[in-house]
Amino acid sequence: MGKYIIRRLLQAIPTMFGITLLSYLIITAAPGGPAAALSFDPSVSPEQRARLEERLGVNDPWIVQYTHWLIGDDWRQRSIDEETGEPIYGNRQGILRGDFGDSFTRNQRPVLQVINEFIVPTLELTVAALAFGLIFGIPIGVLAAIDRGGIFDNITRVLAVFFNAVPNFWLGLILILVFSVNLDWLPLSKRCATTLTGGCPPIWERMEYLVLPVITLGTVFVAGYSRYMRTSMLDVISQDYMRTAKAKGLSPREIWMKHGARNALIPIATFLGPAITGLLGGAVVTEAVFSWPGLGRTTLNAAVSQDYPLIMGAVVLGAFATIFGYILSDILYALIDPRIRF
Repeated sequence: MGKYIIRRLLQAIPTMFGITLLSYLIITAAPGGPAAALSFDPSVSPEQRARLEERLGVNDPWIVQYTHWLIGDDWRQRSIDEETGEPIYGNRQGILRGDFGDSFTRNQRPVLQVINEFIVPTLELTVAALAFGLIFGIPIGVLAAIDRGGIFDNITRVLAVFFNAVPNFWLGLILILVFSVNLDWLPLSKRCATTLTGGCPPIWERMEYLVLPVITLGTVFVAGYSRYMRTSMLDVISQDYMRTAKAKGLSPREIWMKHGARNALIPIATFLGPAITGLLGGAVVTEAVFSWPGLGRTTLNAAVSQDYPLIMGAVVLGAFATIFGYILSDILYALIDPRIRF
């Protein structure tokens, strides 16, 4: 197992570089640019805009910008100080040295500082939504397989198709309208009540703010996991060891949960890894609907304003989460079924 993980991590290195190279090409090919997004004033002269582009380091060809983002430009002479005549060098160290640069739009704060600030709310939302999907989706799938063709099975199948088809933003708005506006049971939006210090209390003191966003983001996982689990359980039911367990007189709980459900979890492990990346993508819409101050919403705003360093920081994080998710799926295979060896 250890050799396999090391091999997969080594294979991930060129994958990461390929993702970042293609992503940088795409964002720099977009019309306009950071200077145009930051200077809306039509009276800004081309000379002033050119100086702004030089200060931001976006006036070079995209491959040069990518190289500086990767390895830094503190070795490169950018200009000469007109007063002292001293050479002026760049100030970036590059991501290979742990420097993701400074955000163009977040008061020029370091990108890692911005990500650290907004990743915690996103993890709160996504981890809770994933747990919601697993806790409800797996038992529903097992019960639907046991009651194949029955009332519970038919109802859950219809609901699964419905919630798979419903867009996140529509479901979130309906939940807000019903439970926040009409019934006034749950908060309308945000992560917590506004405080004088600007911070939020511990999560167990503001659970009511998580309910609607988690249901909005996690419902599609309940629908998906319940269908996958039902299909896998129906395949397991026909296996010889299930008939043997019944013939030995084991209790229904041991037959379905110990012998059936564990072997049926392997397909769930297949989808659990990629679900991590799917959660990050789905959180963008959910965070926008509920004004949740997370990384998805921040990345969306960065894309609109063409904040290259912040966008690339989010790209690296998303690529890492994707690769980690697939490795996690492979590890779960061996944990669920010890017969599997790499």
